[in-house]
Parts: sequence; structure tokens; C-alpha cells
Amino acid sequence: MKKLSVVVALLNEEENISLLIEKTTEALRDIDHELILVDDGSKDRSVAVIRQHLKPHIKLIVLRKNYGQSAAMAAGIAAAEGKYVATMDADLQNDPTDIPAMLDKMINENWELVAGIRKNRQDKMLGRKIPSLIANKLIRSSTNVTLHDYGCTLKIFTNDLAKNLDLYGDMHRFIPVLAASQGASMTEMEVKHHPRLY
Repeated sequence: MKKLSVVVALLNEEENISLLIEKTTEALRDIDHELILVDDGSKDRSVAVIRQHLKPHIKLIVLRKNYGQSAAMAAGIAAAEGKYVATMDADLQNDPTDIPAMLDKMINENWELVAGIRKNRQDKMLGRKIPSLIANKLIRSSTNVTLHDYGCTLKIFTNDLAKNLDLYGDMHRFIPVLAASQGASMTEMEVKHHPRLY
């Protein structure tokens, strides 16, 4: 069993894939890991680009059509063989160099979920930040799950928790709530956030 599976759901990300693979492989060079790329019905050359980079530690799952991020994430998690499972975006707004520290925190402090909090967000205030702040406040007040950033895809779970999340629809936005409903122990950690490259 590998120590870590990194699951990335992607849609039309051909411009980012080579750099994503390079940066993730470099960031995790000291961790026995696999990278699972789930193509969610891309119409561009994403699948072809991934196939050019396939190696023993890189898996490709191709969905027949666009099912949405939750379904794509669930497909990747189902295939994950690692003791721990990380999820992140394909657009490199999440930084894979944060994963080792998150994993250390999970193991050393015995958490079942470590969620990222995006610091220094450079999204447009009206288009992304304000809706995100409102959504986070609503989720916190209605669920009593008090994490700060539900929209950050960068998270690490135990394999058992990840496989029992039952993701569908847009439920990836409520992963901490789903985890809390199973009695999971969780914490959060500040992570880097970069502007989208393309």
C-alpha cells in the first residue's frame, strides 16, 4: 500500500497538466505516492497530454462525459490505494508543496481530515471572494461545522474516511460536513493560493 494517493479531478486543463504533474511529483518526491488524474469529460487534449506523462505512479481515469467535480473526485477516491488520500485542483491554484506539511500534521496529531484554508487569495472580490465568504458563513451557521474555507479543494483524509464520503452532485463543497456526520476528527491549516495560470 502506498502512503499517499493524490486525486485530481480535471476538465479541459491541457495547458496546466504538464506543470501539474511536474510540480506534484517534485513536491512529493520523498513520499511513496500515486497521482490519480480523473478526466471529467474534457473536450480539449487533456487526456492525450496525460497519456504522454503516464508512469507507474500516475493513473488516468477517463469519464465518458462531464459528470461534475464530485463524481470525478469520487471515481478517483474509489481507485486510491494510499493509506491517506489528498484532493486538489488541476489549475495549480492549490500548491502541492503544502501537501507534505498537511500530511505530517494529520499523522503527528492523529486527525482524520486536514482541510486547507486559502491564504492571500487573489480572486476578484465581487466574483469569488464575497460569494465564498457568504457561503462559508452560511455553512458554518447551519451545520455547526466551524471550518473557515469550505471551497478549498486541498484536503487530506484517511483512506477509510475518503471512501465513505458518498460524494455526488455538488457535495464536494460539503466534504467537512459529510465527514463530521461520520464523527471524523478534523482540523485546518493555511495553504498557499495562486492565481489561475490559464
